[in-house]
Amino acid sequence: MPHPAPSWASVHPSERLADAPVVRRGGRWWLVSSSGAVLASDRAFTGELDRFATDMAAANRAVADLHNGGDASVREVQR
Repeated sequence: MPHPAPSWASVHPSERLADAPVVRRGGRWWLVSSSGAVLASDRAFTGELDRFATDMAAANRAVADLHNGGDASVREVQR
């Protein structure tokens, strides 16, 4: 049975995890669509979302470091 849509159910694309229809709010994962939101409660699924979010954040930091010239080991390889 779907949960009532929370007040933030209208999510901006930039708030989604890698353009997926999921968002983490209040420590919980929600599946969101234009018609509402459903709480994701399966531990295996939410665990995978947590791992994916962590990996995406690390990748975003690595790309930012490359753009800022902050990763010396990559500069050495590129020479």
